[in-house]
Amino acid sequence: MEPLRLIRHSFPDQPELSTAISRTILRRVAAGELPPTIRIHRPGREVAFGRQDRASPGYETAAQAARAAGFAAVERLAGGRAAVFHEGTLAIARAYSDPQPPKRTYARFEEMAELIATALRGLGVDARVGEVTGEYCPGAYSVNARGATKLAGIGQRMIRGGAHMGGVVVAFGGRDVARVLVPVYEALGLDWDPATSGSVSEELGREVDPGELEEALIVELAKSYELVDGEIDDQTMRLAAEGLEPEPAKP
Repeated sequence: MEPLRLIRHSFPDQPELSTAISRTILRRVAAGELPPTIRIHRPGREVAFGRQDRASPGYETAAQAARAAGFAAVERLAGGRAAVFHEGTLAIARAYSDPQPPKRTYARFEEMAELIATALRGLGVDARVGEVTGEYCPGAYSVNARGATKLAGIGQRMIRGGAHMGGVVVAFGGRDVARVLVPVYEALGLDWDPATSGSVSEELGREVDPGELEEALIVELAKSYELVDGEIDDQTMRLAAEGLEPEPAKP
């Protein structure tokens, strides 16, 4: 089987650093400096805004609404619209090495969506791949329950030599996602139906924490890849931290 490096290190109190680490891993994998890597981690409270969101005239108001709710406002690495991460969610960041990333755009979406859906089915969820009408951050490769509520979203970013797939799965706290996104989406001028925000716990009628989802995903991954446990190396940490430093003021 193809080897895949697995990292499980989380930075819940440093959302900007966490995103910078995923960005750095992507660049280094694309450059051939690191092997293909998947990072499965526990995020903190943040609203991840896409490029379209940041270009919106309502972005500053949306970011303020996120902060007022106790969530950091960060720029997401993958494409898509604003999405919520909190202690009841599990985040996935996978970096691919690919000399021609556009050729496998849909294959990567399909693989990530099926990975999540299969793991959730293994827990007993009626998980399906597809967009729910009115969902937040809509996408054809969202993972939903019963065709009614969104449980997971994924996005992609391509650069020369590689691609990044990012995903978030809601273990519990679907209502918290909706609560935070209502004023955020209003500020951005985006229509959606808060009732489409769900969680695995609601579907199963019992408490499911992100750790249970993490193990289910890893079990499914191990069926297709030789997982190699890894850590975030010092150079990646240094480059990620440097990317967060403000540029010096011009004289």
